Amino acid sequence: MTHDLIKDGKFEYYITGEGTPIIILHGLMGGLSNFQGVIDYFPPKGYQIVVPILPLYSTPLIKTSVGTFAKHINAFIDHMGWDEVILLGNSLGGHIGLLTTKMFPEKIKALIITGSSGLYESAMGDSYPKKGNYEYIKAKSEDVFYDPAVATKEIVDEVFATVNDRNKLLKTLAIAKSAIRHNMSKDLPYMTTPICIIWGRQDGVTPPKVAVEFHEKLPNSDLYWVDKCGHAAMMEHPDQFNDILNSWLEKRGL
Repeated sequence: MTHDLIKDGKFEYYITGEGTPIIILHGLMGGLSNFQGVIDYFPPKGYQIVVPILPLYSTPLIKTSVGTFAKHINAFIDHMGWDEVILLGNSLGGHIGLLTTKMFPEKIKALIITGSSGLYESAMGDSYPKKGNYEYIKAKSEDVFYDPAVATKEIVDEVFATVNDRNKLLKTLAIAKSAIRHNMSKDLPYMTTPICIIWGRQDGVTPPKVAVEFHEKLPNSDLYWVDKCGHAAMMEHPDQFNDILNSWLEKRGL
């Protein structure tokens, strides 16, 4: 499915619906299409879905960090003229959401994280990335999901292209190192924003124990499990993901 992106100054984003803004933050190897189920489901429920394209590969290398991307999201919120928003992030996007919430809590009404980094992750192993080895990238992409068929040729091709682009490869490694350095374990107990944690029981990138630790350390959080599911619940089980999220938003009066 094609999406018409709006280019507005330094920001590029997709937007649909009207109501409370839900800003979607994609992961390091992810993109807008990963959240198609959310994009389709929530506008009729009274939410505005917004997917800003994160400047992962356009930010100068020296400034490439989780903190820089959190500040970018804060600037985007200001640019759009919103007082409060809901953030939804997967993987690196969850980490950016957590840090944005920590740095600018007055602007974040609620946060939803799924397969989030910020405590621990095993991205592609010590040998990642192997340039030029398509079968290796295919296998690693399939490992992200419980059902390897979710890793379509299109997804594998995108990852393969990224690790074979020198600039993107350098930025990818810089972002991964920044995510590891920026562990949020000590910050979490002080974050009182309502946080919904939706996690795949078979997540091999950020294992279930990570979700449990997030839940234990975040004082105002709820934890939900999705079975037969890897690192991207909104992709593998979009209907269940949407049902969980919608129920949580209703429960929290959001």
